[in-house]
Amino acid sequence: MKKDLPQNIVEDISIAVVLEGEAPTGKTWNVYLINEKSEPISNVMVSSKGYGINDEKEVKTSILRHFIGDIDPHDYARIEAIDEQVFGLTNEYWLSYYIDGTIYDKKYIFLPESIIDDNLIKIPVLNKPGVLIGGQN
Repeated sequence: MKKDLPQNIVEDISIAVVLEGEAPTGKTWNVYLINEKSEPISNVMVSSKGYGINDEKEVKTSILRHFIGDIDPHDYARIEAIDEQVFGLTNEYWLSYYIDGTIYDKKYIFLPESIIDDNLIKIPVLNKPGVLIGGQN
């Protein structure tokens, strides 16, 4: 039964939307996975999608799946570029990875309009401005 399954709790793993640069034509943003653990994570897979309401119409982006591979302790990996046009949608990232043969998974959700200048912080490990979900638990 479901109650008999182990609760593999995800800790010390973050996802960040990071401002990479600014130009007169707009800002460049990327999404990163950050392993804040003192051990590596392996077979990392992230699926991403956006959904919500825009101009009173339901909008859904394509579901993208990214195989990242392994991430060393206190390291990061780029998941994907993200366009400012989808910041008004809910942006969801579903993470799965293994540690010592045990699978872990967690959903990270950036709510509409949460990726704004007022919410920017210095992202650990990357040392760039961005919006972070997860981190130290």
